[in-house]
Amino acid sequence: MSKPTTIHDIAKAANVSSATVSRVLSNSSYPVSKIKRERILFLAKEMNYVPNLLGRQLKGSRSTTIGVIVPSIMNPFYSSVLFGIEEIARNNNFTVIACNSLHDPLLEDEYIQTIMEKQIKGLIISSISSDKSQLKSMIKAGVQVIAIDQKIEEDRISQIEFDYHKGGYLATKHLLSKGHKQIGYVTSKLDRPSRKSISNGYMEAMKAEGLTPMLEESKTNFSDDALSEFDTGKLLTRKLLDASNPPTAIFACNDMMAFGVINELSEKNIRVPQDISVMGFDGIDFGQMMNPQLTTIKQPDYEMGKLACKMLLDRMNGEDVPSFDIILQPELLERSSVGQCRRQ
Repeated sequence: MSKPTTIHDIAKAANVSSATVSRVLSNSSYPVSKIKRERILFLAKEMNYVPNLLGRQLKGSRSTTIGVIVPSIMNPFYSSVLFGIEEIARNNNFTVIACNSLHDPLLEDEYIQTIMEKQIKGLIISSISSDKSQLKSMIKAGVQVIAIDQKIEEDRISQIEFDYHKGGYLATKHLLSKGHKQIGYVTSKLDRPSRKSISNGYMEAMKAEGLTPMLEESKTNFSDDALSEFDTGKLLTRKLLDASNPPTAIFACNDMMAFGVINELSEKNIRVPQDISVMGFDGIDFGQMMNPQLTTIKQPDYEMGKLACKMLLDRMNGEDVPSFDIILQPELLERSSVGQCRRQ
């Protein structure tokens, strides 16, 4: 593989100094004769010269790149968030470097370090690490940080959160309104603020009606890709069905898990929603492609991404924007996977 063309290669071909080539290619006001300028531009094009944007950013102390760290791009929720971020970034002539931490705190720290080394001045992060020392170092170095999805208890970080507790409560109340009293809840490992909040919303709604919660938690911290969440939904559904008094409705902590619930019920010839209703959480587009279509709690994922990027760019552009929290509200998407309870 041939090496990329440098300004030194162009200087040699044009028989001028590297400084002269740099001045022409950076459109400097330093005087260079018309003949030399045209010759350098022609050779740069002929030799497929690609500008070193990073070097230019460092000299101009202005970065046109933002970093994004999410737990897993395989999760459709984070894919939609990233899509919103990229749209705003692209419209403002910024580029995005997206990193997947794969739910590994050590990998998250490695990405934070890489972003600092590349002199990137802005970061949007959904952090799963309990150790925020790397983030603190990043902020001290002048990097602007916007936290999404997962709460970060640190100063100088603006947060865009979602009211997960209210979402869990709203979903459970909807099932209760359909006459369900035996409501199972299946969830990934309760090791994150978001998961704990949904679970607490479910528990609160059940206890308010004097009902006993039926919670099944995965004890394994899967990678949260689509397949593992789907399989977790199947596994936890089997556990609920083995109970002496199985549920008439199952509420899943995310839509991918709800798909696994429906699949497992279908394999056991249990009809949805005639025999057991199913409720999801996220509102990803795939829910409309299911049969029956998935009733779920909508998180404004795409809007979250757009808002996060707008806030970050305002701060990177030097606007005096104070750190503050935004809490986005849940919305019930009522479809056909939830029906009236028929069991007496």
